[in-house]
Formats: sequence, structure tokens, C-alpha cells
Amino acid sequence: MALTASAAMAQTVYRYVGPDGRVTFSDRPPANAPVAVTDMSTGAPPKPGTDSSPLPYELQQLTQKYPVTLYSAQRCGPCDAGRKLLAARGIPFTEKTVNTREDIEAFERINPDNSLPLVTIGGQKVLGFSAQEWAQYLDNAGYPKTSALPSRYAQPPAQPLAPLPPASATDAAAARANAPASAPTAPPRPKPTVLPSNPAGIRF
Repeated sequence: MALTASAAMAQTVYRYVGPDGRVTFSDRPPANAPVAVTDMSTGAPPKPGTDSSPLPYELQQLTQKYPVTLYSAQRCGPCDAGRKLLAARGIPFTEKTVNTREDIEAFERINPDNSLPLVTIGGQKVLGFSAQEWAQYLDNAGYPKTSALPSRYAQPPAQPLAPLPPASATDAAAARANAPASAPTAPPRPKPTVLPSNPAGIRF
């Protein structure tokens, strides 16, 4: 009993009152309901960002079972069309960009066909963009035909498929040690990233 009580005290409990006056207790605040919410541990409204999953319950289950990932590139018309379709339908998705040589090498391990866009829905890979085909796969996965996203939902920004590793503290210290003593200290200037207009071997 003591262990149970300790676990209950460690868990944040929210009390919220619905429009009908009904009081409900939960371990997370409601995602998109116009209700008054109180954090029972502090007696105050929850801090912004407390709810780590603002999606409705149905979408939470779908994104866990059939996560959607879009692989895209710059200056790729079909990629833009696919992104717009997912956004218009309210599909939560992750976007990975294929723009650098490192991205291309990583993409070749995922899709030897080297064609973009590529969308994965759960374990299913769909090559190229076809609005009808994408809609069919999303329907089969159980995603709603119209957006059910809460108004405050923000799509995560696209991320490179193969992000560059951060510079280590050892490398930075070595660079400072090798710098001339008389040289003034100045912040390093980032090198411009030159991306190919059409990555080698990538077909749109």
C-alpha cells in the first residue's frame, strides 16, 4: 500500500471541469476541449507544453501503429504535392529531407530504387506521388478522411535524413590551441553548404 501511495503521489493528476460542469480527473490535460484545467500538484493551470501528445486518442493510436514518414528533396514538385496532401488531410507525419551526399547514401539503404518522393505508412512503402494511391493506403490504415487535428497542433519541421554530427568539445579546444597567439578571437564563420540542384541518382 505504501508503494502504491508513493507512485500515486509521484504522478501528476489534472482536474478539469467541462462545459456541462462535470469534473474529471486524469493524468494528462485534455487536448482540445474548452474546459478549465488545474494541475492538482500545484493548484495552477498546467504549463504550456505539459501535454506531450496533443493528438486525439484515435490519432495517437494510429501514429503509433502506422507512423507516416515522408522522404523529400528540394525543388521536387511531387514532394511538395505529397506534403500538401498529408497536411490537408490532417495526417501527422515526419519529414526527412534528401539533399546532401550523406542523405543520398542513407536513402539508398532505405530505397535502392532512388526515387522521390517516398512515403512510408507503417511498414508499407509507396514510391512516387499519386493522390489516389496515397489516399487508398491512408484509408486502409484507418486514418480519417478529414482533419481531426487540434487547432494548436504544429507539424514538426523537416529534418535531414543524415544529420551532421555535432563538433566535439575536444575538436574545438584543439582549434583554439593551434590558433596564433596574436590572432584576435572571432566567432567561427559557418561554411556555406552547397547542395546539388538534382542529387545524383535521385529521380523525381
